Amino acid sequence: MKKYEIAIIKGDGIGPEIVDEAKKVLDAISYSHGFELSYHDYLMGGIAVDRAGVPLPDETIEGCLRADAVLFGAIGGEKWDSLPRELRPESGLLKLRKSLEIFANLRPTVVYDELIEASTLKESVIKGVDILVVRELIGGIYFGEPKGREGDRAFNTMVYSVPEIERIAHVAFKAAMRRQKRVCSVDKANVLDVSQLWRETVTRIAKEYPEVELSHMYIDNAAMQLIRNPKQFDVILTGNLFGDILSDEASMLSGSIGLLPSASIGGKAALYEPIHGSAPDIAGQGIANPIATIASASMMLRHSLGEVEAADAIDKAIVKTLKEGYRTKDIAAFGAKEICTTDEMGSIIANYAAKKGE
Repeated sequence: MKKYEIAIIKGDGIGPEIVDEAKKVLDAISYSHGFELSYHDYLMGGIAVDRAGVPLPDETIEGCLRADAVLFGAIGGEKWDSLPRELRPESGLLKLRKSLEIFANLRPTVVYDELIEASTLKESVIKGVDILVVRELIGGIYFGEPKGREGDRAFNTMVYSVPEIERIAHVAFKAAMRRQKRVCSVDKANVLDVSQLWRETVTRIAKEYPEVELSHMYIDNAAMQLIRNPKQFDVILTGNLFGDILSDEASMLSGSIGLLPSASIGGKAALYEPIHGSAPDIAGQGIANPIATIASASMMLRHSLGEVEAADAIDKAIVKTLKEGYRTKDIAAFGAKEICTTDEMGSIIANYAAKKGE
């Protein structure tokens, strides 16, 4: 029997609740598909500040580097917003990404037919949407030097090198080869020197993938086109800042940020997490939607562990659960036959994934 080591970072707010449900589904699917998962818990975020005095203890970094993959919930909250930047929970996540060297963030956006009314856009616009945003994660303006404040001015530097652009471009083109074979590279090449280098490099890499159709789009137009005609996109390739914005915009096509997963890959270990935040205002109430975290666990099985059949089973279980009318509070207004708690939703998906609910 194959055995995998999984580092667990539950984090703050609803993080512990949603990660527990993902673990429940993973346990069910690993049993039915003949492999074993071993979990090790680590601290990051506000809880790490409270217990260890820093948002990311060295023990967490070391544990994640030893693991086959990392499953993460969410961090942050108003409690820690007044701390110096280096002590805020978000600084821990940025440091972890850098430490793991995970340079590629994959954010899929799929519109479920069962929740099509949850979107603010017309059905004719969003039905059938299936987009993958490939965001460069450890470069660009978030990490560029110099940065800081001098008197009444502040500055950040957007920097990308050719090797950084090349490696993220390869991730996007390889993903497109498994999908509809279309890549749209998003930049601001009409204004930024960095984007001109980005466009030149992506165009050169595209020649290695002759089956993939490459297009380019300015960030402002891309933001508009995501709303006007999202079905024109297959894989969107872009830098850190633009990807941060576009992936959140794309997520709302589905109608709820509580539905969508993400994977950060390409480094010494891969990190899987829901795209939503820690939602401390609903923590402990049993109403958080665990689907995004469960779907992130599915991505973990697929991309890091190679357990593709198990990942497919989870994805199908999510769809079946929605078809049967099970809803958490955030999506209860859209076709709900039964409103579920966080725990109940996790159990239903786990049962379907393990084929106990057929």
